[in-house]
Amino acid sequence: MNQRKFHRKKGPRKSFMKSLANGLIMKEKITTTEIRAKAIRPLVERLVTIGKKQQLAGFRSLISKLPKQAAEKLYYEIAPRYKERPGGYLRIIKQGRVRKRDGTKLAVIEFV
Repeated sequence: MNQRKFHRKKGPRKSFMKSLANGLIMKEKITTTEIRAKAIRPLVERLVTIGKKQQLAGFRSLISKLPKQAAEKLYYEIAPRYKERPGGYLRIIKQGRVRKRDGTKLAVIEFV
């Protein structure tokens, strides 16, 4: 698996991905760079799959991977919406603009 490193060591990178996932789950739609959106998508989709099974072990797994508030929202509100859906819970929409300070392409990532 080709994981992006974002110029961070393992601990800070894990924390960074956790905070991106938390922001996406709490707001259900965020604007970020294309690369970050592509990196966060498989992580959050895996978490939704765990949540939609509606098992206690899965809920505890979500709590270990996310802040408690985000885990509860994912388990009780977001995951049940996708009960019948086999996958593809997120959509990445590329924006036609770039971030002014460094020219990075922007994208919106949201739940379908």
